[in-house]
Amino acid sequence: MRLDPALLSPADVVTAARGDVTVTLADLPRRAMERTAAVVRHLAESEQPAYGVSTGFGSLANVPIPADRRVELQRALIRSHAAGMGPPVERETVRAMMLLRARSLAMGYSGARPVVADAILRLLSAGITPVVPEHGSLGASGDLAPLAHCALALIGEGEVTGAGRPRPAAQALAEAGIEPLTLIAKEGLALINGTDGSLGMVILALHDLRRLLKLADVAAAMSVEALLGTDRAFAEDLIALRPHPGQADSAANLARLLDGSAIVQSHRVNDPRVQDAYSVRCAPQVIGAARDTVAFADAVALRELRAAIDNPMVLPDGRVESCGNFHGAPVGLVADFLAIAAAEVGAIAERRTDRLLDPTRSHGLPPFLAADPGVDSGLMIAHYTQAGVAAENRRLAAPASVDSLPTSAMQEDHVSMSWGAARKLRKAVANLRRILAVELVCAARAIELRAPLAPSQATAAALEALRVRVPGPGADRFLAPELDAAVGLLADGTILAAVEAAVGELA
Repeated sequence: MRLDPALLSPADVVTAARGDVTVTLADLPRRAMERTAAVVRHLAESEQPAYGVSTGFGSLANVPIPADRRVELQRALIRSHAAGMGPPVERETVRAMMLLRARSLAMGYSGARPVVADAILRLLSAGITPVVPEHGSLGASGDLAPLAHCALALIGEGEVTGAGRPRPAAQALAEAGIEPLTLIAKEGLALINGTDGSLGMVILALHDLRRLLKLADVAAAMSVEALLGTDRAFAEDLIALRPHPGQADSAANLARLLDGSAIVQSHRVNDPRVQDAYSVRCAPQVIGAARDTVAFADAVALRELRAAIDNPMVLPDGRVESCGNFHGAPVGLVADFLAIAAAEVGAIAERRTDRLLDPTRSHGLPPFLAADPGVDSGLMIAHYTQAGVAAENRRLAAPASVDSLPTSAMQEDHVSMSWGAARKLRKAVANLRRILAVELVCAARAIELRAPLAPSQATAAALEALRVRVPGPGADRFLAPELDAAVGLLADGTILAAVEAAVGELA
């Protein structure tokens, strides 16, 4: 992969974060970096005060730094800011953060030499991942502590992971034939003044949510069949009366997923019910609203991928100007918005699951879909687990981005909490996958109990893919491994691939 900030896509970020790829810096951004590095070099040799070049940081910005101590200043900055605590964040999050920091530097507005971006990309390509503790970022001035832990590895300090357990960065760099980086004026500051960790987590979450929202349609369609629901509420002309694009896409998916279902056809006439419960009938309205939230967040993420994030900014005309581009509000707000969307999609899925297991509302299904109700509890406690996870997602939907705390002696008196918003978004997305897995397991068992009535081609494909690892109805058995297996089938794309092989790509 050649890194060009003007061409980098969200898919490129996901590929680099989750795979082992070689990334090098393209020629055009290399030249842009060289131009502004020359500006910083000139400033570093002069007596003119410039933030982060010849002064301290934060509320210490008015402290002048002698020329002979300015290299020491950058090294000290990295060491002092690598002050995170708690368990390490995931490898994919750190790799996304590294790529995105290199991307921002490569735009040529930070005044860092190309060798700095090269050093980040060499670690990335070698599979050397800095150990970054979970706690430490307030999302302004960017993700300081997490990025400082990444920068620490570049200078041969701190810990990294790669081939095996965490080990000293100096050892890993030596084994890979990588020389530790010697930072010069402003480069330490340029390495840490960004929202790259927050943005990386949002991009990964968006990638996962797009698949999960298709799977939410699949699970909902299976529940519609299992509950003897109707597909008429998903008719195109009805949905068009409320022209939200996400709702239209979700309803179109549901209509296609249920097309040809003998179960749905079986109660077209002589059914005393005039309408289904909200959790069934309003599935495209809720899942569709989440789709529109993803579309909005996509637009923000794309703008951030074209943004230069640092402070101060080094401009081509030689100016070095302080600004607020490091503030994580744009990223933090969409992370919170996405967490709300994930919570709502999970909430309506949990309600459908509860209905499947309640004999007073499931239209002829046995209590808890048990083989021998009383002796067997069936899927009762699977729903308890799902309900507990759905409740956690409600808590995770509480916004982090409104919870500013002033720091740095009131110089940084409003912060974004974008890192915290993105961290809880990761948990919400993982929880949504668990919630949908439980609905899928319950709906699949219920559909089989409707035999000899046959499901649609699409839902039959989902059921068949599930049954490779999750057995069908029967006496009570150890259930946790089956639920974990269902989560895995959603995560690795098996279920969605089976459905789309049967009926084509879903919207």
